[in-house]
Amino acid sequence: MAVALFWGSMAFGQTSLISAHASTVTNSTPNAVSNTMKSAVRVNGTVLTEADVLREMYLIFPYANQHGGFPKEMETDIQKGAIDMIVFEELLYQEAKRTKVSIASGLLSGAEAAFRKQMDSSAYEQYLRTECQGSRQMLREKIRRSLLIEKMLDTEVEQKSVVTEAEVKAYYDQNPKQFEKRESLRIQTISIIPLQNRGADTDKETRKRAEETYKLAMATKSFQEFGVLAEKISDDDWHVNMGDRKYVDVSALPPPIVKAAATMKPGEISNLIPLGNSYTIFRLVDHESAGKKPFAAVKAKLKSDLQKQKRMELRAALNQRLRKSATVEVL
Repeated sequence: MAVALFWGSMAFGQTSLISAHASTVTNSTPNAVSNTMKSAVRVNGTVLTEADVLREMYLIFPYANQHGGFPKEMETDIQKGAIDMIVFEELLYQEAKRTKVSIASGLLSGAEAAFRKQMDSSAYEQYLRTECQGSRQMLREKIRRSLLIEKMLDTEVEQKSVVTEAEVKAYYDQNPKQFEKRESLRIQTISIIPLQNRGADTDKETRKRAEETYKLAMATKSFQEFGVLAEKISDDDWHVNMGDRKYVDVSALPPPIVKAAATMKPGEISNLIPLGNSYTIFRLVDHESAGKKPFAAVKAKLKSDLQKQKRMELRAALNQRLRKSATVEVL
């Protein structure tokens, strides 16, 4: 995760650090304020500028450049989110300094070298002039600030958000309804739909096409062969995906299909099934019975979800704790 925050705060085509003192917005940036050093918010006496807010807004909505700015209906919320984020980062930085968190010189030098490697010489020199007043020491302090913020997040959030397998299993056992699965079918379909504006012969022609297609379908021997035929012949929307409808709850399928599948084994192909004026042939890929999903099948995703939830809760609690004793003024 080295300098992830540092790199994550690069925005609008030029390099810009998470810094309470960054001051330059590129001329090509839509909606750039004319005076980017104008104060936006004060955090325990430290002033964050409109440039800092704008940078964060571009991280939240990176498509602003392509769209000529931020959508009017979203701009207020994006701006509020950006202010909340830069305040949180500044509070983390101040807390890191208060508690004397340190950054090893080797890590700092490595981050500076990695940053330097991202740009050609002219872009690097321009950044030093515009963002760091020509000072490499100021650049190092910006990098140090980002590393301190990252270290605080790692210590207070990431390390504490680890969820053990025992905790995952306990959640699984205590919340059985969340892991119930309904009966579902995975099928590949080939559908023959009546051609339009063909008069009285439409039904007869549709039946003839369906019967010819059925013979071809019965000659297929695999998922791939049936899928290729579906892509070539089927009139339904799933033909572009080899006829594969993935898993579908039986309640969402026509009863004749569900009834036919009940006596079939995976890999078998159904009879020609009339559905109104159309016909369907399907290949059964899998038939899942109703029941509880096994722990092994849900463990990885459940662990990830629980860790994300825990991470969000820890981050919110940390933000609340830091703000409790802080003075934050939106200017």
